[in-house]
Amino acid sequence: MRLRAVLFDMDGTLLDSAPDFIAICQAMRAVRDLPPIADKLIRDQVSGGARAMVAANFAMSPDAAEFEALHLEFLERYQHHCAVLTRPFDGMDELLRDIEQAKLIWGVATNKPLRYAEPIMQQLGLAERSAVLVCPDHVSRSKPDPEMILLACAKIGVEPAATLFVGDDERDIEAGRAAGCKTAAVSYGYIHPQDNPRNWGADAVVDHPLQLRTLLDNALCNC
Repeated sequence: MRLRAVLFDMDGTLLDSAPDFIAICQAMRAVRDLPPIADKLIRDQVSGGARAMVAANFAMSPDAAEFEALHLEFLERYQHHCAVLTRPFDGMDELLRDIEQAKLIWGVATNKPLRYAEPIMQQLGLAERSAVLVCPDHVSRSKPDPEMILLACAKIGVEPAATLFVGDDERDIEAGRAAGCKTAAVSYGYIHPQDNPRNWGADAVVDHPLQLRTLLDNALCNC
């Protein structure tokens, strides 16, 4: 079946959101008179979500008594700092233009809550270009369950078999495969040092957004 749509995960795939997360973590340390930590320590935890980043930032177990207050502070700060430094990855704007010129539909399916994802898409001028934005708020089960991908496909009116799902986490690939989509794993995203995208079972692995053009032009297009 000819490819008709491309769905992206958000953090680490479509957008480089780590700079905002890093700025928040460093600010939280600064107000506590703690020295900065290496940015990479935070970047490596982005795919694990807010709790993982807070745990790394303070070298603290999520079971610690003071952890939840730090977690809530992180989320509150992020609400006001979610689209300050975040930008599309290098080459992504060009890729999106290519997708649009090819008359393919594109959208986003992310485990990021709507209260953060929506303003980011609006701030970056992507909301009016994206055909769909599906967040955990819209489903009962987030990725790796396929519900989110299936809902996105239904909203854009494209069968999963005619859709490519692109992500930087094994959960993305699991969800895409379970939904019946073609899948592409990106190695440029927030990959934990002990993880390897080539072991996730994706149909393809790419090291740069523009390498996705080859997939769109060749095998996954069946043209």
